[in-house]
Amino acid sequence: MRLPTLPPLGPERTFDVIALGLNSLDIVAVIPQHPSPGGKTRIERLATLPGGQSASAAVGCARLGWKTQYIGTFGDDDAARIGIESLERDQVDTSLVRRIPGATSHTSLVLVDVRSGDRTVIWYRDPRLAMSAEDVPVEAITRTRVLLVDDHEPLAATVAARAAREAGVRTVIDVEKLRPGTEELLQHIDVIIAAEHLPSELTGLPDLGAALREMARRFEPAHTCATLGPKGSLSLVDGKEVRTPAFEVHVEDTTGAGDAFRAGFISGWLRAGPDPNVHNVLRYAHGVAALNCRGLGARDALPRPAEVLELIRRG
Repeated sequence: MRLPTLPPLGPERTFDVIALGLNSLDIVAVIPQHPSPGGKTRIERLATLPGGQSASAAVGCARLGWKTQYIGTFGDDDAARIGIESLERDQVDTSLVRRIPGATSHTSLVLVDVRSGDRTVIWYRDPRLAMSAEDVPVEAITRTRVLLVDDHEPLAATVAARAAREAGVRTVIDVEKLRPGTEELLQHIDVIIAAEHLPSELTGLPDLGAALREMARRFEPAHTCATLGPKGSLSLVDGKEVRTPAFEVHVEDTTGAGDAFRAGFISGWLRAGPDPNVHNVLRYAHGVAALNCRGLGARDALPRPAEVLELIRRG
């Protein structure tokens, strides 16, 4: 199966990728094991690192060589400064970032199991950070080749995705949870990349393949995919279930692996030119996700193109 060809970069398309959605400041604690209720455990490593689904995917696309812009909201605290500076260090355009006076930036506590790299996330989001439909810079959205949104602000993401579709911009979603407005949002998405549990939660069908087929029937995207962590991914290709295996790497921390996968998918799609074969794009996405698990936090180990190609070459 071939993915749709992407519009070229030019006077009408000033960015390869715009990512609209969540950012976070992550307090990452590596622990030997999760404590029992009422118990205690020591922290083996502690770091404060920028993260968030769409912001991390934006950094991933930028490191892979694409002209990228991030649109989202921060508070007016030190976490906002850290987050914005981290984006700008990777040449992500932040000119449309909003800072909300008096608000606290989105913050997460990430507990990483040192034995497996699996993580548990506990988060706080100030309600004042919410993005309304009026906050979406619709005209800017039309000046990209690919728009990535997440599912945290379905109304704002829907406005952005609808405008993108009308302008011939391809749309990709990182969808993890069924929220009010999610189904309307999915009507405007070309590539649905869902967390493993989401298709069954959305459709009521316990079998993942059947749930993906129902999503494809209902929303008619160009591609439907569920990420499965170390088991790789399951996609629908020409109506058939296709499993793409994950790469085996040493796992330090799985935080941000899904964000990296979406950055890798978009990057693989962009680099494919006029002949975007979905199997090659999925393999590239898995390479980016695997390499990101080498380091602590959502972004520190996001790879450069040569690293991804070397991993794929080695198999």
